[in-house]
Amino acid sequence: MKQILMVEDDKRLGPTVKRGLEELGFAVHLARDASGMWATLAADPPPDLFILDLGLPDADGLDLLPALRDRGFQQPILLLTARDGLKDLVLGLDSGADDYLSKPFSFAELAARIRALARRMGPPGLLLRIGELDIDLATRRVLLEGEIVDVSPREFDFLVYLGRRAGQVVSRELLAKEVWNAPNRFTPLDNVIDVHVSRLRRKITTRSGWCPLRVIRGSGIQLGDAL
Repeated sequence: MKQILMVEDDKRLGPTVKRGLEELGFAVHLARDASGMWATLAADPPPDLFILDLGLPDADGLDLLPALRDRGFQQPILLLTARDGLKDLVLGLDSGADDYLSKPFSFAELAARIRALARRMGPPGLLLRIGELDIDLATRRVLLEGEIVDVSPREFDFLVYLGRRAGQVVSRELLAKEVWNAPNRFTPLDNVIDVHVSRLRRKITTRSGWCPLRVIRGSGIQLGDAL
């Protein structure tokens, strides 16, 4: 079942579209504003598709588009907006949207556009992108600025686990359990994790000095900017 995150503040339109799409077999989570969208993305697995209103109460959708792409969300994004000028259409598509629908619209047209975007989707979750860092799950390759980075199998699994939670701070205890299969947290493994972080930071720092992997003192490890 395709998962859709819809970001729409209209109290009538949002629930109406949500119900209609659910009747077509989609699972839809509705957020009322940008803050709700980021909270959902931090708490739940990434959706397969976004429906994004440009006129949100706490943010402009045109600013959210590049922010989503920069944080590694490469899923299709369909814009819903009351703006119908050519300039806004061009800005939306240039900012990372895949399709654009002006209000008012018919539900039949919205559903058709979503089905078209769904058909164009590849297998979900095969590429994790965090800024200039690409983690290709299909080929088990890591690329930085388009160049292959030599990583060990454990380092790859470490990056994948963090990449699927991009922007979240993950505790060492959880990393030990999920990546190293440790039954309980124990101090020697903290050193192993720190060694992996140090080694990976050297490997995935760009020529300009940017590195997405960081240690948050007292909390854990983070890949990518906070949501």
